[in-house]
Amino acid sequence: MDASSQFQDSLPVSSDALLEQLSGWGLGYDLHTHVPLRTVEDAKSVEAAMAVEGEAAFRVKNLYLRDKKKRNYLVTLEQDREIDLKALGKQLGVGGLSFGSADRLLEMLGIRPGAVSPLAMVTGAEKGVRFIIDSTVQDAARIYVHPLVNDRTVVMDVADLWAFMDRVGATPEFLEF
Repeated sequence: MDASSQFQDSLPVSSDALLEQLSGWGLGYDLHTHVPLRTVEDAKSVEAAMAVEGEAAFRVKNLYLRDKKKRNYLVTLEQDREIDLKALGKQLGVGGLSFGSADRLLEMLGIRPGAVSPLAMVTGAEKGVRFIIDSTVQDAARIYVHPLVNDRTVVMDVADLWAFMDRVGATPEFLEF
């Protein structure tokens, strides 16, 4: 199965259910549908059409990682940020960071490869996934993220992302560069 909304009903929390929850919590967002995005380059090709001139936007790339002790991490970075996993592990005080498997991604974050997103903490928080985010997000007004599938993008206020994290019990940790 791919990570598109066509298969969202096989996820622990569907994209539709997440969007309904966001609305129910009074968290605003703009929803965009598009072709499935699998890479940052794919995202850049469609985000230009979503951009609002002068908007202080944070566009992301997301990594699902595990350490040698099998602890899980969701790392959200500015989309053009270069990252060295060994240096990141040192900065986080953990060793042996590597990418988690597709099976563990589904188990721990409730999503498939290609749809990794901070909004996956709706499942990840209860599974003990540690959420790490690029500190430069604090300079942005809006953030572009997948709502658990890769053929939709949600643009929301960063303040609403923090409210979401609070609602699901996730504590963002800021990564300084």
